[in-house]
Amino acid sequence: MKVSDVMSKQVDFVSTNTGVKDVCHLIFGRRINGVPVCKERKVVGFITERDILAKFYPTMQDYIEDPVHSSDFEGMEKKVSEIFDLTVDKIMSRNPTTITSDTPLLKAQSLMFVKRVGRIPVVDIKGNLIGIISMGDIFKSIVGESLNLQQEEKFYDWLAKRYDLLIDWRKRLALEIPDLVSLFAKEKVEKVLDVASSTGEHSIALTRKGFRVFGIESSSFMDKIAQSKKSRLPKDIQARLSLFKRDYDDISKVIETPIDVAIFMGNTLPHVQYTDENILKHVTGVLREKHAVMVFQIVNFSKVLQGQYGLRDFTVREETESYYKTHAFLGFYTKEDKDIFTYTRAVFASTHNGKWSFTGMNSTPILEIGKDKLEKTLKALGFSHISFYGGAFYGPLFKEPFKPLESDWLNVVARR
Repeated sequence: MKVSDVMSKQVDFVSTNTGVKDVCHLIFGRRINGVPVCKERKVVGFITERDILAKFYPTMQDYIEDPVHSSDFEGMEKKVSEIFDLTVDKIMSRNPTTITSDTPLLKAQSLMFVKRVGRIPVVDIKGNLIGIISMGDIFKSIVGESLNLQQEEKFYDWLAKRYDLLIDWRKRLALEIPDLVSLFAKEKVEKVLDVASSTGEHSIALTRKGFRVFGIESSSFMDKIAQSKKSRLPKDIQARLSLFKRDYDDISKVIETPIDVAIFMGNTLPHVQYTDENILKHVTGVLREKHAVMVFQIVNFSKVLQGQYGLRDFTVREETESYYKTHAFLGFYTKEDKDIFTYTRAVFASTHNGKWSFTGMNSTPILEIGKDKLEKTLKALGFSHISFYGGAFYGPLFKEPFKPLESDWLNVVARR
């Protein structure tokens, strides 16, 4: 790769008579560490944060002449106004390192290491500024492409590391758990199977309500997080919660007792059924023979495709215990085949100084499952009483009718 493939063509630069205060505004405003200095467009110097800060300190000659006052660091800070009054030509580094657009990318990187600089101006054969390239630009290009946007990591293991930050569990469970508890009371439910239990939030919340809960999850990272949460629960609650890291066709091997209800929360069914087309048969096999119940929460693909052009959500969440202050999560679907979507999740993060950066992306194929298709499948499995409800993200489950172009969720209760 060449520098021309990566460099930024829109470049901030200053002239030799620009005031240092104006340069500081530019550095802070653009969140960069320095800018080229030009006469017209010809590069004649470079000024950085380090060049400006260096003016606060005395020269070696100053130190020799007056070592006592030259060590007054608090007094040095008072030189700000004096330094602001200087022009760039009094501070800039002269004869800066430059490169041309056809320079190999890794040669540019080597120059940065040797010269100990983070940005290098790109010039034409006459020395005129045509672009700039930074160490970050090269890192993202070389390393980022080699990572292939983290596609090599399994989607659910990748998502596990971000899942509890993406979801506002307190808000979500406050509206979903009461509806589930009310339904379970009517159906005389004691034992719950949570299919694709992820990081364990629904399983734990229902266990706290007195149910015997079995959670099964195929992602080792999701399971590890859930197991950690379980270990911190009171012993009596731990005793009612069983979490299994297994493939879903192993359900009958780990669930030894008839289950009253199986729940598929958070769009679980389209994800799991893509890799295991018999998942509903596996689950049905461990349910009680009479009056068994299944609950589904499925993204309303009709709304996503027709009203939102594939956009699932855009979520911004604050974080307090990290280098990053804010995370932004973008989720969207693209249609690949008749009944297959690609679900993509992209993550961005901002530091405490407000600078945003792209931190990761991954995707996975899933099935499109709608009301009619699911109803046909459930009736074939013996579930003759099926109710459909609509729901909003972070809303109750069974309070609203399903509206194909308005509801965020298709929520389903199936009884046999």
